[in-house]
Amino acid sequence: MKIDLGDLSAFVAVARAGGFRDAARMTNGSASGLSDAVRRLETRLGVRLLNRTTRSVVPTEAGRSLLARLEPVLNEVDSALDVVNGFRDTPTGTLRLNVPLSAARLVLPSIVPRFLARYPEIRLEVTADENFVDVLAAGCDAGIRYEERLEQDMIAVPIGPRMQRTAAAASPDYLARHGRPQHPSELLGHSCMRARFPSGAMAQYTFERDGETVHIDPNGPLQVQIGGAVDLAVEAAVAGLGIVYLFEDWLRPYIERGALEPVLEPWWPQFSGPFLYYPGRRLVPAPLRAFVDFIRNDAASQ
Repeated sequence: MKIDLGDLSAFVAVARAGGFRDAARMTNGSASGLSDAVRRLETRLGVRLLNRTTRSVVPTEAGRSLLARLEPVLNEVDSALDVVNGFRDTPTGTLRLNVPLSAARLVLPSIVPRFLARYPEIRLEVTADENFVDVLAAGCDAGIRYEERLEQDMIAVPIGPRMQRTAAAASPDYLARHGRPQHPSELLGHSCMRARFPSGAMAQYTFERDGETVHIDPNGPLQVQIGGAVDLAVEAAVAGLGIVYLFEDWLRPYIERGALEPVLEPWWPQFSGPFLYYPGRRLVPAPLRAFVDFIRNDAASQ
């Protein structure tokens, strides 16, 4: 039975993405082309591989079995083809990164333009995702996360600032009306913006000073999910609705122009910066290898 490798790749992409449109974005193809490829494959095999509804695409039992056997084989094919890339003067291909919104906003802007200028034949695709994902299953080459969220079998490379702080801030108007807290416990009497992780857990306000650590679960008028809605919490604080707690680098521009004022700055906790991570059990694709070398050289030059 002769099966087209492209049809197999299309099936894997759709199964990984959970839909034809998302798979099309990941593969730079078209949803209709992927649909035709999967239909062709199903016809050749004589079995349905995907259950399609208006809301989702889910592998059948046969599809799951085929996917489990195909993924490592296609990864090896990609690795084999990438060996040829090593003979080029300039690496080419697509680099797919899965990163939290904070990295997309605070870390990558100082790196990506220079990297793409250095390697014009590399195409970079960045997905902002607050969940910790299996980067390979998500169709990505690498991710960016903080140390406590890294798996042990991953290779981790420091990227961006090596030390960061979380900060609390409020508008001068709010603090003039409600007072400036001197100890974290006083936040229980203030309106505070709250953030929820995708898992559903609420993010605490954490403060440290002279060996003392204080965790606060304050109340407030606005709750957002960590991710794209965080800017709404910042703007609400600027409008005088209460105190916001976020990365210092995120709030610093607002503080510098006077829209926000630091709150409890001596208590702001410090933590280690993020890491680029990727699986160590496979050949590193040329675009990822170039990116790793770039950020390592960048760090060495600073």
